[in-house]
Amino acid sequence: MQNNQQLTELLALDLGTSIINRLPYAKEVFKWQDIDLLPHSSEDTMLCEIYERNGRNWRTTNNNLIGYLFAGEELERVKNQLKEVKKFSAMIPDFQFNKDSMLDFGLSLPSLFNIDVKGDLKNAKDFTIKVSNVTKSRITNIDVPGIEILRKYSQFTQDESKAYRKNVKFNFLSTALFYAESVEINLEKDSGVNLDVSFSTQNIEVQTNVNTDTKKNFVLKYTGNQSPFAAKFVRGKDFDIL
Repeated sequence: MQNNQQLTELLALDLGTSIINRLPYAKEVFKWQDIDLLPHSSEDTMLCEIYERNGRNWRTTNNNLIGYLFAGEELERVKNQLKEVKKFSAMIPDFQFNKDSMLDFGLSLPSLFNIDVKGDLKNAKDFTIKVSNVTKSRITNIDVPGIEILRKYSQFTQDESKAYRKNVKFNFLSTALFYAESVEINLEKDSGVNLDVSFSTQNIEVQTNVNTDTKKNFVLKYTGNQSPFAAKFVRGKDFDIL
C-alpha cells in the first residue's frame, strides 16, 4: 500500500505543485480528488443524499434519492444496506486545514469533526486541523445496493419524470463519503485572548499533548459510528454509479 509520502508526491505531480516539508493543504486534496466539504454532517448522513448548489455553498435538501425509488419494507431494506456500506482507505495522504483555509471554508468546518470553537478564529495566532487516515464509503454498479439503486433510478427518470425534474435532475447526489479516523488540533493564541476549543467525548478518544493558556494540542481518535466530513457529488442528470 502506498504511504503518505508516495501519495503526497503523486498529488503534487498531478496538480503541478510543490509540497516540501509540510502536509498537503485541504484545498489541494479536495481538488485532486474532486471532493467537497459537507455543509454539515451527523452519524446518520448517508450516501445518495440530495444537495443543492448555491454559488460556492452546498445545502442539503433533507431528502435522499432512495426515498423516491423505494417504499415500505423495500425502502427500509435498501436504507439498511446503505448504512452498512463498508469503508475502505481513501488512498489520500494525511492533510491539513490551516487558519486561512478554515476561514475560507467557513467557521462551521470544525463542527464536522465534533470540535466546538468558542471565540473568533481571526484572533488566533495559529489554528490547524490535521486529518489522518481518511476512509471512504461509496456506491458502485457491481455491489449491493448500488446495482438495485441504479436500475430503479433509470426507471424513475422515465416513469416519474415530473418528480425527477423537480427534485433530482438539477440537484446533486452524494456518491461517496469521506471519514477521518483521527484529527489533531493545534491552537496558538496570545495570553488573554478569548478563544478556546472543546469537543464531545462521546465516541472520541482524546490525547492531550499541550493545554495551556496560549497553546493547545489535542489528538482526537474517533470510535464507533462516525460522521463524514466530505463527499463526492454528481449532478442528478449525470448520475451513473461508477
